[in-house]
Amino acid sequence: MNQIDLASRVAVVTGAARGIGYAVAQRFLQSGADVALWDMDAERLAGSCATLKAAHPERRVEALVLDLSDDAAVDAAMAGVASRMGRVNILVNNAGITGGNGPTWELDPKVWRRVVEVNLIAPYLTCRAAVPYMLSAGWGRIVNIASVAAKEGNPNASHYSASKAGLIGLTKSLGKELATRNILVNAITPAAAKTEIFDQMKQEQIDYMLGKIPMARFLQVDEVAAMVAWLSSQDCSFTTGSVFDISGGRATY
Repeated sequence: MNQIDLASRVAVVTGAARGIGYAVAQRFLQSGADVALWDMDAERLAGSCATLKAAHPERRVEALVLDLSDDAAVDAAMAGVASRMGRVNILVNNAGITGGNGPTWELDPKVWRRVVEVNLIAPYLTCRAAVPYMLSAGWGRIVNIASVAAKEGNPNASHYSASKAGLIGLTKSLGKELATRNILVNAITPAAAKTEIFDQMKQEQIDYMLGKIPMARFLQVDEVAAMVAWLSSQDCSFTTGSVFDISGGRATY
């Protein structure tokens, strides 16, 4: 593992109880950061937090069960991290849902709205809450976990594809707004990583995604964590509003 220096940084990672979010939190701790884990799954979050604390007793690790679509709760949670840990330097917007699969005209409007709420509105709310603390510190990094589906528009996943495309738009706009403030905002567009989110998908959708990856395998969560760690570091210093592909050759632009 290449070493990334995140010493003295405080990071908030959403959807951190499992999968990509957990891998990112683990990599951050290995790199010297203190981490706040946010997730909706109280039981899984408690176990993940305990495991990370045991592995990194020298670091500060805290967990919070949080509905990211509740703007007041997000504001209070971010203020709490800043108060307890002294600052908020890094935000990783990883929490997301697929909402199942189906033709656009057959998807329930309630499901469509919920996917947009979790995958796009929630990152807006966390960015809105975190940026003032980063401005006060004069330094910040925001990494939004989008998807290759945002570029291609996966069939039978219009709600997911549209929400992640919107997240790329948010990344570009916010990156430009903060470009002169030493706060960099970037997104990554992973191909499918075989995590528990697959439990929400039909097998034909999983097979479709694998068939689109030239490297003929699914993404490993540690590979995502490595990219996020660099984007969250001082070494990433002249890149903002950008989209980084990590799709095994799938992306065509």
